[in-house]
Amino acid sequence: LRALYGYVWMYPGKKLLFMGQEFGQPGEWNHEAALPWEVLARPEHGGLQSLVRDLNKLYCGDPVLSTGDFDARTFRWVNCSDADSSVISFLRVAPDGRSAYLVIGNFTPVTRTHYRVGVPHAGYWREVMNTNSSYYGGAGFGNHGGKQSSTQPADGYENSLNLTLPGLSTLVFKWVAK
Repeated sequence: LRALYGYVWMYPGKKLLFMGQEFGQPGEWNHEAALPWEVLARPEHGGLQSLVRDLNKLYCGDPVLSTGDFDARTFRWVNCSDADSSVISFLRVAPDGRSAYLVIGNFTPVTRTHYRVGVPHAGYWREVMNTNSSYYGGAGFGNHGGKQSSTQPADGYENSLNLTLPGLSTLVFKWVAK
């Protein structure tokens, strides 16, 4: 669920959750009963609520993500055909080209090390979201806050990142022009 929410929040389009989905309520919503807020004491539910809060902050905090939803210039697939690994990657870019987000979803329980993803810009890509963070109830695998690109080509780009993709996770990296 954490991987799915990360992917949905970063993909273009407006976001919608129904009551209780922000913390992963265990049963179907019942209009005659209160939401089971007591489940927030369990790390997986409290972590999911924290993730939704942080995804909302990230989404609303940068116009590249929140106001560019319907502007075709703000979205580019990096790789949407790695079916063997069940990994999808795309970019959300500012119309002026001064900043970009790389979003990578690993939709299998397998952690992938040394996974190469093409990027359009050389430089440091800061990891701004990792749905596998232990803070959100995940295992805590990631990329130590970000990665420097290399000149090894990948996915049709001259630069790339060599990443660790935790199983069942979505990672978001941000690049800003200097």
